[in-house]
Amino acid sequence: MRDALLQLLEPPIEGLGFEVVDIEFARQGRGGVVRIFIDLPQCAGRNVTVEDCASVSHEVSRVLETDDPIKGHYALEVSSPGFDRILRKPAHFERFVGQRVAVEMRVPQQGRRRFVGLLKQVAGKAVEVETDGVRFILPLERISRARLKPA
Repeated sequence: MRDALLQLLEPPIEGLGFEVVDIEFARQGRGGVVRIFIDLPQCAGRNVTVEDCASVSHEVSRVLETDDPIKGHYALEVSSPGFDRILRKPAHFERFVGQRVAVEMRVPQQGRRRFVGLLKQVAGKAVEVETDGVRFILPLERISRARLKPA
């Protein structure tokens, strides 16, 4: 469902000038909750406001009513990504080089699945994270979840 919602909602949200950081869908009872995390391009020079979230919410509601991909009732939540934002795309990682991150791998990488440390660089289709004084190259396609991890 998440991938279908990303495919459906990312273009209209980007058309409003926002970036989709992530979309979550959680089933609850007979319906669910759709959570959309948005951000502005780095060059915007401002943060996401409540009015921005309302604008995106109205557009998303219109799209969801037209295409109706979710059966049953659901709640829609639109917000900024927060200080521990998700890193999903290569551009997200590039934007936060030099920051502390927490990365969880789908399969163990050099005997570990979790890496918390400094994001050193993005190189091709991998990121380099320094953990406990050791640098690890982590392929993007093997990352199941990554977030900023402020100190």
